[in-house]
Amino acid sequence: MAVPHKIDIPQSERVLQVLACVARHGQALSARELVEQTGLPLSTLYRQLAPLKKWGLVQEHAQTGLYEPGPLAVQLARGFDQHSWLMSAARDELADLVQKSGESVGLLAYVNGQVVCLDMQESQQALRCSFAKGRASSSVRGASAKALLAYLPPALQDELLSQNFLENAPLSSQSLQDLQTQLSHIREQRYATSENEIDLGIWGVSAPVFSGRDKLEATLSLMAPAQRIQQRKQELINMTLAAADRLSRKLQHP
Repeated sequence: MAVPHKIDIPQSERVLQVLACVARHGQALSARELVEQTGLPLSTLYRQLAPLKKWGLVQEHAQTGLYEPGPLAVQLARGFDQHSWLMSAARDELADLVQKSGESVGLLAYVNGQVVCLDMQESQQALRCSFAKGRASSSVRGASAKALLAYLPPALQDELLSQNFLENAPLSSQSLQDLQTQLSHIREQRYATSENEIDLGIWGVSAPVFSGRDKLEATLSLMAPAQRIQQRKQELINMTLAAADRLSRKLQHP
């Protein structure tokens, strides 16, 4: 797993930085790995871990000593699934789009420099892709990331483009210019597509979802094997756009 781009974190937010690293890593971490991920001195790291362990947001494995999400984190996740207004509104739209398209559909959101999969409903047809519920990914690669990036505030968009890394290599000036052109086109057509950009052989289309006053909330993303849907791309784009528009209306008029 690539080490996140290091940014200055206010002292008051360091405990949240540690919690975010444990949450997004996907597996238990050692103290040394947390130091590498956060850039914090080991003594500072232990100070941040203490209240997280006390409140049950992080726990230390009894046998390995590795750090992992604690019981309160599980309760938070369960509460988000059951009571989040976004999740509640999106659930039926995801299921309906899966049923109509016969393909897998995800709901993804931008969270603090990454794109996080909030929900994923898979079709009965086989699909091997990197998206899974709770997993975080790049904020600049793939249809889902670009559909979100295109609608983020300009200052935040510029910050992400200037500091983001693709496979541990900086964006070249030409790549940056090409990406900015893509984002402008995405805003015009209200959706993004990609093929082979995240997973080899996978095509995807993503459309942004908004709440009141055009506030970006998430993106609705449909994914399918490229070879299987060559003749259906426009149909699937239209389906995804329609579903995202319906979800936006639900969020604007609950």
